[in-house]
Amino acid sequence: MKQFLIFVKKEWLHIWRDPRTLFILIFMPVVQIILYGFALTTEVKNANIAIFDQSKDEATLEISHEIAASRYFNLVKNLNSYKQIGETFRQGNTRMVIVFPANFRNDLLHTNSAQIQLIADASDPNTANTLTNYASSIISYYQQSLNNNEQLPYTIKAQVRMLYNPELKGAYSFVPGVMALVLMLVCAMMTSIAIVKEKEMGTMEVILVSPLKPFRIIIAKTVPYLLVSLMNIITILLLSIYVLDVPIVGSITLLMVESILFTLTSLSVGILISNFAQTQQTAMFTAMMSLFLPTLLFSGFMFPIENMPWPLQVISNIVPSKWYYIIVKNIMIKGLGFEAVWKETLILVGMTAALFGISIYKFKIRLA
Repeated sequence: MKQFLIFVKKEWLHIWRDPRTLFILIFMPVVQIILYGFALTTEVKNANIAIFDQSKDEATLEISHEIAASRYFNLVKNLNSYKQIGETFRQGNTRMVIVFPANFRNDLLHTNSAQIQLIADASDPNTANTLTNYASSIISYYQQSLNNNEQLPYTIKAQVRMLYNPELKGAYSFVPGVMALVLMLVCAMMTSIAIVKEKEMGTMEVILVSPLKPFRIIIAKTVPYLLVSLMNIITILLLSIYVLDVPIVGSITLLMVESILFTLTSLSVGILISNFAQTQQTAMFTAMMSLFLPTLLFSGFMFPIENMPWPLQVISNIVPSKWYYIIVKNIMIKGLGFEAVWKETLILVGMTAALFGISIYKFKIRLA
């Protein structure tokens, strides 16, 4: 029994003396429960909306106040014309626009009936459907408050219009998300073992004595995976068009160029991991843990980012998949051009340049 307790003590001390083991056993569960607790939710909150009020009477102002005061909505803009509705959606920051017609209160008082138009961005069908239901419930509650003291019931009809995806097909949101997930994982995981594999096989010495400089060595490592990724991109697009019935509304050329850029970003992440990893197993595990969950949680593919606390929203900005997901939705689903995605494109270019630069700087030209 004494020997058994000695072995137990030894393992106990081993755990507390190994920072990596402590991180996995204690810190990792804490991080996961915080991330999952705040990020994994089907509820939609703090969705940015705009209001186009042509009546601006007592009734429309009261309904607008009720909607804006709800925790589900965040009023970011008041519009002055129908033309601004399209411009607002093209900017990509607004989930829904509420339109009040002229003479709303007069129609309600004299004909006991009035209409409100709810225009939602259905490129994310689940969120659009949820938001229109929330808004309809608030309008219905206001209608009930009016009917409490009236013999003739007032009727407010909410006319719902879904932009970009009228049939609310889930594939319209699914395809861009899968493109981001597949390209990030395949590219990063495969290239993450590119350099460390040479170390384990003992062929790194041959590479180091070659006349190629580190920059060209790294580029040579990424080119084959870039070609494979191009095949993946073409395959996904063909399946989305001919199997899932998801059209490419925008420019195919622009979509391919942006996809190649994101592929280079993903390859640079993998090369950076490969520079620091000592074994292929470590490289694969690091790539999986550091890319799979952030892509699911912080790209906006599975869960709306605006639902998360602001620290997590800040963290989402360093996840390349978030920016690529926005780009694909704007080009493929909304049919927008480069003027709508140039900011996201510059961010990916900056990430790629920074990651490649660090990889080249950290590339060891001598074996320890």
